[in-house]
Amino acid sequence: MLALLEETADDRVTRFVWLRQFEPGSNSSSANRLLDRLEYLQRIDLPEDLLAGVPAHRVTRLRRQGERYYADGMRDLPEDRRLAILAVCVSEWQAMLADAVVETHDRIVGRLYRASERICHAKVADEAGVVRDTLKSFAEIGGALVDAQDDGQPLGDVIASGSGWDGLKTLVAMATRLTATMADDPLNHVLDGYHRFRRYAPRMLRLLDLRAAPVALPLLEAVTALRTGLNDAAMTSFLRPSSKWHRHLRAQRAGDARLWEIAVLFHLRDAFRSGDVWLTRSRRYGDLKHALVPAQSIAEGGRLAVPLRPEEWLADRQARLDMRLRELGRAARAGTIPGGSIENGVLHIEKLEAAAPTGAEDLVLDLYKQIPPTRITDLLLEVDAATGFTEAFTHLRTGAPCADRIGLMNVILAEGINLGLRKMADATNTHTFWELIRIGRWHVEGEAYDRALAMVVEAQAALPMARFWGMGTSASSDGQFFVATE
Repeated sequence: MLALLEETADDRVTRFVWLRQFEPGSNSSSANRLLDRLEYLQRIDLPEDLLAGVPAHRVTRLRRQGERYYADGMRDLPEDRRLAILAVCVSEWQAMLADAVVETHDRIVGRLYRASERICHAKVADEAGVVRDTLKSFAEIGGALVDAQDDGQPLGDVIASGSGWDGLKTLVAMATRLTATMADDPLNHVLDGYHRFRRYAPRMLRLLDLRAAPVALPLLEAVTALRTGLNDAAMTSFLRPSSKWHRHLRAQRAGDARLWEIAVLFHLRDAFRSGDVWLTRSRRYGDLKHALVPAQSIAEGGRLAVPLRPEEWLADRQARLDMRLRELGRAARAGTIPGGSIENGVLHIEKLEAAAPTGAEDLVLDLYKQIPPTRITDLLLEVDAATGFTEAFTHLRTGAPCADRIGLMNVILAEGINLGLRKMADATNTHTFWELIRIGRWHVEGEAYDRALAMVVEAQAALPMARFWGMGTSASSDGQFFVATE
């Protein structure tokens, strides 16, 4: 692991920095860049239970420190701390890279299907004029035939006097072609993206350690066949009986398994989304059971607001629903539905009108006039003096509050108004861009914002005026009107 701080990638940055420079992409090149990093980390071959027993918050803190240090800063750390950070980063980055690979695959599949849909829509749009002319011609022929039938004239003479039988055959052929165009399926065009999958899918399936629920075992078998190169288009048990893929697969030439491979990769994307397939080492696509409290623990010591058995909950809800429907039926017959009525089998609900007291608008305007103009920087300092929320932004490694209070305020304000640190540095004469970067890198995190917000909310709840707004168990509507049928 220490070699990560010495080796360089592309003769530019150390392997340590190179490994953490990743994010999900949307094409095969992005997928291969992620797989390069994942394969490199897997060659380090750390034990899977290396972090067993280490508190999750401690692992997260060490990983975040590793993501902020550069190689020089890591070399200056004590050896035991340096190795701890490297081990956590290697283990955590493997899971994060695997998640990024799956998300990139998800985007590639979605991008291909949307492109296929656009092809279908473009074909329909191109034929709009022809469809209109064809329908008009059939309407004219149909009208002439109906008139001839009413007048007792031979129908064959009507056709002959018009465009003729040859013209009618041409019109029928055109209608047949247009019917096929209008019924075009995006799956007819997904083969155009086969080369995208071949550039990364074999490596992806080889590097990802997949597991599946019983319902997805047929899909996992198909994935295994695809990974080993034993592509068998007859393995379609992972498809639903009503799936459109069956029709398209049957139309393929014997021995051509390209569409079958695409079908497997499409369904693998869906299985990751539903949780039927998961990764052994993952933060987002792991086994859902690990995110749930064991049922035995709930039964032994947990106290739930609902019955443990779903049958009991459903029976109770059904009884409540039956009772409320009977009450609604009695109110409908008596014409006493609160704020509504049933007319001709249609429920009509009266629109709520604003019930503001007389003089409320004048009071609001008067209150606004009494509030003095205040600079947002002064407001931040005043709120911090009353609540001390800046103490929540502690140093990621030492846990000490930020000593540079003004610099921290600049970073918070820059993020709050989407100004960016570089423009904030240009707008202030107290801090440079790199000083703001250092504060933001080591002190400003999502968890720190959560702690600071909690401190502000707690201070608001302690104000005498807060008692007029209740305990926060209800909320008011902003009065927007939405049609329920849309």
